[in-house]
Amino acid sequence: MTRIQLVISDVDGTLVTTDKRLTDRARDAVSRLEASGVGFTLTSSRPPVGMRMYSDPLGITLPLGPFNGSSIVTPTLDVLEQHLIPDSAATISIELFERSGIDIWLFTNDNWYIRRDDGKYVVHEERTIRFSPTMAEDLTPFAGKACKIVGVSADFALLKRCEPELQAALGDRALAVRSQDYYLDVTPPGRSKGTFVATMAERLGIAADAIATIGDMQNDLPMFGVSGLPIAMGNAADDIKQQAAHVTGRNDDDGFAAAIDFILEHNARVGG
Repeated sequence: MTRIQLVISDVDGTLVTTDKRLTDRARDAVSRLEASGVGFTLTSSRPPVGMRMYSDPLGITLPLGPFNGSSIVTPTLDVLEQHLIPDSAATISIELFERSGIDIWLFTNDNWYIRRDDGKYVVHEERTIRFSPTMAEDLTPFAGKACKIVGVSADFALLKRCEPELQAALGDRALAVRSQDYYLDVTPPGRSKGTFVATMAERLGIAADAIATIGDMQNDLPMFGVSGLPIAMGNAADDIKQQAAHVTGRNDDDGFAAAIDFILEHNARVGG
């Protein structure tokens, strides 16, 4: 067994509760982890601005991986790496979402554009990332700066069907994966939470086997595939759990803190 030297966690459905709270047990778990000499950071489908409300109180000093790891920023949100969706992929995604009757959002590094306020998910996202969108009838002028395009729908089955269809249409020009049952994210090609894990391993000079990852959704699977200790949340779907080495409790039952306990116990067994 390899001693874990870094933990990378997803945010929504993992680090925080359903109502987006960072619990006292979660804060304490991160403090204990870092006191043991293990690093900690976050990766998420969120834009950079939507991560700082958790990275600041946790005292994170390592780079963060917003937009499903396709960008890398410092804890003060200075850009270290940024990758954009190619114009052709942006066009394909927007056209497929339009044909399917799916709402479309477009995120640049520092803005969030919507075409209409659905009264539900826009409000939910605004509350989640603590940032207000900009209305735009036409998203085309912003396509050249797109870090993420999101298809949004309350029809979860529709988004699930759309996911492989859109990925097939995109080919290797972009990645299409659901970050929530109601969000289908399009992000830059060749970049994922898995590449964020690899980049962090290189930055810190450690093996990927020495990294533990914690997540709950399809967009977390790339980091599960390259990390030494992938941990699924209890609220994850069965197909996500099957790809993990360990399943912890639900996010609303302090499953994140329990996952950190498991990692510390793992290191105690390994020694050092």
